[in-house]
Parts: sequence; C-alpha cells; structure tokens
Amino acid sequence: MTTRRDFIRQAAVLGAGLSVNPFFIKAGGQSVGANDRIRVGLIGCNGMGFSDLTAFLRNPEVECIAIADIDEGVLNEKAAKTAELQKGKKVGHLYKDWRQVIDNKDVDLVIVGTPDHWHCLQLVAACEAGKDVYCEKPLGNSIEECNVMIRAAEKYNRVVQVGQWQRSDPHWQDAMAFVHSGKLGKIRTVRVFSYQGWCPSIPVKPDESVPAGVDYDMWLGPAPKRPFNRNRFHFTFRWFWDYAGGLMTDWGVHLLDYALYGMNVTAPKSIMASGGKFGYPDDACETPDLLQTIYTFDDFTVMWDHAIGIDDGAYGRNHGLGFVGENGTLVIDRGGWEVIPEKVNGIARMEAVALTKNYGEGGLNLHVKNHLECIKTRNRNCRASIEIGAHIAKFSQLGNIAFRTGKKLAWDGTSFHDSEADRYLTKEYRSPWTFPKI
Repeated sequence: MTTRRDFIRQAAVLGAGLSVNPFFIKAGGQSVGANDRIRVGLIGCNGMGFSDLTAFLRNPEVECIAIADIDEGVLNEKAAKTAELQKGKKVGHLYKDWRQVIDNKDVDLVIVGTPDHWHCLQLVAACEAGKDVYCEKPLGNSIEECNVMIRAAEKYNRVVQVGQWQRSDPHWQDAMAFVHSGKLGKIRTVRVFSYQGWCPSIPVKPDESVPAGVDYDMWLGPAPKRPFNRNRFHFTFRWFWDYAGGLMTDWGVHLLDYALYGMNVTAPKSIMASGGKFGYPDDACETPDLLQTIYTFDDFTVMWDHAIGIDDGAYGRNHGLGFVGENGTLVIDRGGWEVIPEKVNGIARMEAVALTKNYGEGGLNLHVKNHLECIKTRNRNCRASIEIGAHIAKFSQLGNIAFRTGKKLAWDGTSFHDSEADRYLTKEYRSPWTFPKI
C-alpha cells in the first residue's frame, strides 16, 4: 500500500514537465521520430472504448492495427466501423483474447476500454510489454489496484493517460483559475453532484445461457464466477460491486477530481456516507441509487450527492460542482461556469460572473491530442496522468467503502485501521488470474 506521503505526492502531480526528448520509444525498444505513425490496439470495443479510438483516429499519425473484444458481434461491428474511419483500411488483427493485443509487437499504444474490473491486469501487462496506455476511468476498481498500476507505469517508464477528459476542457481550467484567485473568499464547502435522469433502474432479469459468440469466462476474468445475466453485461456492469462502483466512481472521478484540484487538497481527515436503494428498492442494481458522502478536511468539506432516474440536482443542473465561498459561489458543469454572488441583507458581496459556456472543441479530442504529444516527447505528466487518475479513483473508493461499512472512517493514506473497512482495499482475483506484483 502507499504511504500517506505517496498518496499526497501522487495528487500533487498537476503539470510540472519532465525532460523533453524529440524521440519516443516504441514497443520493443525502437526509437522513432516524433512524426512517425503511432499504431494503436484497442481492448474493449463497446461504449467509451470505441469513442476513445474514434478520437485517436482523428489524428493523422494514428493507425488502428488491432482490436479485441470478447463479444464476436461487437468485434466485427467495430472492426467495420474502424475501417470506415480509416478510409477503407481494415484492422489487421481481430482478437477475442486481449492478451494477443499485448503480444503484438507492432502495437505502440493500447487503449483499455474494458469494464473497471479488468483495467489493472490489462494496464500492467501493457506497461510490462513496453507499450503506452490510454485507460478508461476509473483507473482501478480498488485502492490497491491503483497503487500497483502506478508502480507499473513508473517501473517501465510508460506514458499513461486516464480518460478523465475534463482535465483537457479549457473552460474547466478557467473556472479553477477563478477559484484559485481568492475572489470567492473563504470556501467552506464544495458541493459535487451527479443526478442522472437518463440512467433509469434496471429490472430484475433471470440468468440465461451465454449468447453465441461471447467468451463469458473471459469477460468475468478476475471477478467471481457467476451465471450469465444480461444486467451484469455491457453497459450496466457498472451497477454491480464485482465490476465497478456505481455513480460514485463512474461520475465521481470526473467531478470530485475538480473539487480537489480547486481546493488544492489531497487526503481527507474522515469520510462518512449515507444512502441506499431508495428510488428502486426491488431492481437489479447492487450499488445505491442515492448516495451522499461527506469528506472532511481541516476547515471545509467536500459533499458528494448522486441519484439515478432523477435530473434535478443543485443550481438547476443535473451535474456539476458549487464552490461555496463567503463572497459567492462558483458553479460549473460540462456546459460552462458562472459565479453567483452571496447577498447579505440584499447587498451583494461580489460581482456576478455571467455564464461562460464551453469553448467548442470537445475535451476528449483535446485529451487525446495531449496524450499523443506526451508520447512523442516522453513526458509522463499528461493532463490526467496515472498519478492523477489513481488518486481520484482511490478518493472515490473511500466514499463507497464508507457507505458499505456504514461507518465514519479515518484515513491515513494506507489504512482505515478498521478491519471491516480495510478488507475493501484490495480485490481477490479468481483463478487462474492473479493480482499483479510490481
């Protein structure tokens, strides 16, 4: 496990550059010029995995040469779409076993687009093979997985970007500069919320036979053996503890990340959480459909609030943050940011800042461009480096652990010093998969 000092150091890596080299090392150790092609292999072709690949292919130096997915139907569909994106150039290698992407010596960069429970094994294997990695968020599905992934990237000197693309969205950066200016005055709390009305309950469904063309045992991988159930498969995997952590980790890593960034803080003194399956008590989800988590620091709190099936969050938004200062509150979401003055006896303590909308080019495209630049210069401090991604994934896990234990927990960066809580720090892997040792 990391020490508290390591936990803080990982969060502090926000942009200081490493030495710049005009050449980068491709898989296998060959040095190539910064303008040479970067050959990509995608693991996990559905959802964000394919969105990430699409963003990479908008850059002329990128070519996809390999994709892997356990669902043969998805694999063939995405291979055809990739060929269209590459103006007719077909993907040379289609695999159902992700390890074949890692073994392909022509692959320079691996995109990990699989469910959360697979990220650790696939990222570590890619780093060991000398490949750079773009890994979907949340980085890991447990605190110790995140620690191992950091060590792998450091040991093998790989350039890793985590899919927290808001880190590359300019209006978020401008808003944080305003928070850091001090104009809001003393900030007592940061409200962080994600109310996802588009994301409804999932009804209970019976177990069934594995669909044709699906390698279900490979999909489960290190997770516990269970009968096939469509609720646990593809998109809705995120509502089951075996594979993910619900909205707390799915959206939390995006939004809580900026709470910590804005406040220049890392590890909280204590965490407590309350919630449950209040909206849909009889549906198939394991993770809570409503949850509030309070992270306490020395002189302020960060408050997380989420719900599925409801769109009415704070400030008339369904997601975002509110930095609540004595002079005013800065509110930000993916659409833009504004400042609402605090009024005392009808007198505003500061001037309002009208809604400033996002600036056009999507954060994902900019995020991918940043990763490619870092690969070419061997700068490991991407905008969402592995240290940043690991820190916020662990921070989100703290909230889930507080919820699952029902306790107010103290955290020192290594342990809760509570046997019930500490058992959630790592995951037991199902044989023949073993937890990586780095």
